[in-house]
Amino acid sequence: MNADKAALVRAMFARIVPRYDLMNSLMTGGMDRRWRQVAARTCEPRGTVALDIATGTGELALEMVRQGARRVVGLDFCGPMLEQAARKTAHLYPAVRLVAGDALALPFPDASFDRVTNGFLLRNLADLPRGLKEMARVLKPGGRVVCLEITHPPSRLFRTLFVPFFYRFIPVLGAAVAGDPQAYSYLPNSLTHFPDAPRLSEMMRQAGFAQVSYRFLGFGAVAVHVGIKNGMDWR
Repeated sequence: MNADKAALVRAMFARIVPRYDLMNSLMTGGMDRRWRQVAARTCEPRGTVALDIATGTGELALEMVRQGARRVVGLDFCGPMLEQAARKTAHLYPAVRLVAGDALALPFPDASFDRVTNGFLLRNLADLPRGLKEMARVLKPGGRVVCLEITHPPSRLFRTLFVPFFYRFIPVLGAAVAGDPQAYSYLPNSLTHFPDAPRLSEMMRQAGFAQVSYRFLGFGAVAVHVGIKNGMDWR
């Protein structure tokens, strides 16, 4: 089952690469860039070596460099996404280095990075607890993880607007712009059984993170989760 989901997700993202950035902008009213800026700032990247998991087209990795990261490794298991990211980041090599790899089996030794980031990864993991533990494994003690993810809006009033937009309008938009209603039906539906922000925070604690917190963005439709790996600070 897990292998089936991984294969489905990889194939789906490969199909939507040409319109991926445009769709993100349209779906969020252009706010996705702002959300990545907030996530990167929350990560406190200046002078650090960071891993951006599921880097996609490289937008969050680029933002980490803009905000002072010394080096960012962008990892993804979808080849066409990495090809698109390479076109964007080639001028920054070796400050940005791209690697093919699986978020559930990161190809790095323990305690390799000062920071770990990801944007809109967690809902797509076939094994969320394992993915969180892998992030903790490759972080140095005292290192910081930041996860930017769609979440269940806490406001009942906002949910009455969000649910029809997310579950009904997004697939129509995906069909019109990306030519792939199936992919843009999967993406909203991946939220249905995904843990809400408090539950995700508890899962991060169970994975080995301390000082876990989150901040809502986009009227509560998106959350930035942050945690510190237990242990002495790396600096």
